[in-house]
Amino acid sequence: MTSPTPTRRVLVIGGVAAGMSAATRLRRLDETASITVLERGEHVSFANCGLPYYVGGVIEERDDLLLQTPDSLRKRFDIDVRVRTEALSIDREARTVRVRTTAPDGATSEEELPYDALVLAPGARPFVPPVPGIERALTLRDVADADALAGAVATGGPDGAPARSALVLGAGFIGIETAENLHHKGLDVTVVELADQVLPPLDVEMAAPVAQRLTEAGIAVRTGVSVASFTEREALLTDGTSVPADVAVVAVGVRPDSALAREAGLEVDERGGIVVDAEQRTSDPAIWAAGDAAVKTGAIDGAPAFVALAQTANRHGRVIADSIVGRPAHSVPTIATAIVGVLGLQVAMTGWSEKRARAAGMDIAVVHVHPSDHAGYYPGAQSMSLKLIAEAGTGRILGAQGVGPVGVDKRIDVISTAIRGGLTAPDLANLETTYAPPFGSAKDPVTMLGLVADNTLSGLTPTIQWHELDEAVAAGASVVDVRSPAEYERGHIPGAVNISVDGMREHLDELPDGPLIVSCQVGLRGHVAARLLLQRGREVRNLDGGWRTWSSVNGTGVTGSEPGQTR
Repeated sequence: MTSPTPTRRVLVIGGVAAGMSAATRLRRLDETASITVLERGEHVSFANCGLPYYVGGVIEERDDLLLQTPDSLRKRFDIDVRVRTEALSIDREARTVRVRTTAPDGATSEEELPYDALVLAPGARPFVPPVPGIERALTLRDVADADALAGAVATGGPDGAPARSALVLGAGFIGIETAENLHHKGLDVTVVELADQVLPPLDVEMAAPVAQRLTEAGIAVRTGVSVASFTEREALLTDGTSVPADVAVVAVGVRPDSALAREAGLEVDERGGIVVDAEQRTSDPAIWAAGDAAVKTGAIDGAPAFVALAQTANRHGRVIADSIVGRPAHSVPTIATAIVGVLGLQVAMTGWSEKRARAAGMDIAVVHVHPSDHAGYYPGAQSMSLKLIAEAGTGRILGAQGVGPVGVDKRIDVISTAIRGGLTAPDLANLETTYAPPFGSAKDPVTMLGLVADNTLSGLTPTIQWHELDEAVAAGASVVDVRSPAEYERGHIPGAVNISVDGMREHLDELPDGPLIVSCQVGLRGHVAARLLLQRGREVRNLDGGWRTWSSVNGTGVTGSEPGQTR
């Protein structure tokens, strides 16, 4: 049987998530199209999110990272995949792309390839700061990078011995994953982050347990500093100290790889992202773009956003294929939902953080809860910390974050789905999630967020955030710790009066005059105490998330009793 006459010539530049998603979807829609994928690297359709785990030995076989090969894609999809082939320039008028192919022996050849539709999915390039000696530092974006880092771990020590120490510059998601896996290989690891916390996209109280876990495992965490220079075996930091670094990895972020688009005269924004419409079409109607190089639309504010996530890239590649063949298709605004595993902790977020919402000038309500992943009476229950950010007045969910050993992933997924569906924070209380003691509670953690959000947004129980406490106390408010005396003595907020909620009705006349802030372990007993006091005419606010949230940043506070503070 002869092959059908091609109906359209499609060139795809970039053979990983967005590019390969577009190419394979297009083949399923159009058997007659001529589809060519150009990839300047050695591999296509590889699992770049798995690279740190290969370096750490968690993924033992390198081939497990290679989801498809040029040969498998040719056999299954009749796609012409060309590796070691770089697009040099685009002639938009002639609709051709100049490409250079490098043979395994190093020989190069160039040619012009015509197109009817062109897809740009070149991804992003790691940002490498201009620091003396940084040329010896490695990055981790593709399989070749993973091979180089694995080699450095194996032979990067003195005289070709295995490396003994590593420095990871950048404590974002990739940096933390890399640090954990280098630690898993037995290296003495230091993480250096210019921001004042690890995982800068998170709010500080949600990131604090991660830093604590890293430190407890023996990974040194240095925040608020950066690298001033590298020597052969060390890194000099900007505070004047030095740390050992047989191996150095840079993970401070990426930049859209949009030089080809810019040189072709396509519209590019101030951050370098390729501007696209809802069909992922660029300013040239014959050219589409997706993946890390393309600008997204943020779901919370509708503004342009740079979101480097694989699921978004795959989704937008599908939109491109549909658009090319004329099917109705459009990309939806990006919520930005992500998760990382850190030494047994799940750390996840969706949407905006509190600090981002406040920086945007929004009037918000914030809720912290610390529930167990399943019913507490069933063996193995473990506590997690969840945070919800909502718009005051409307209750619109702006974002959420979670940290805990288990169950965080599905709760953040539920909230991301709620954002997409337009649910409000109080609506979370009415979700019907599965329940049996081994899997959840009658009041699921997401339900708890909804219940507390309803109390807060409706004004039933006024709350105060951990970072607002000092200012409130300075203005004359008194803190009342409503936990048991034993809990109080294990650690409490300085100056707090201890009156247990269980005996509060008998000690109402012993409460300090003026505004009150009640605090318990996680917020529930504080809510009970606040409701009791509000109905007796007192001005009172509940410390949201209680001692658990406050102490995540401030430590144990005061231990033991304070004279005259216990009732």
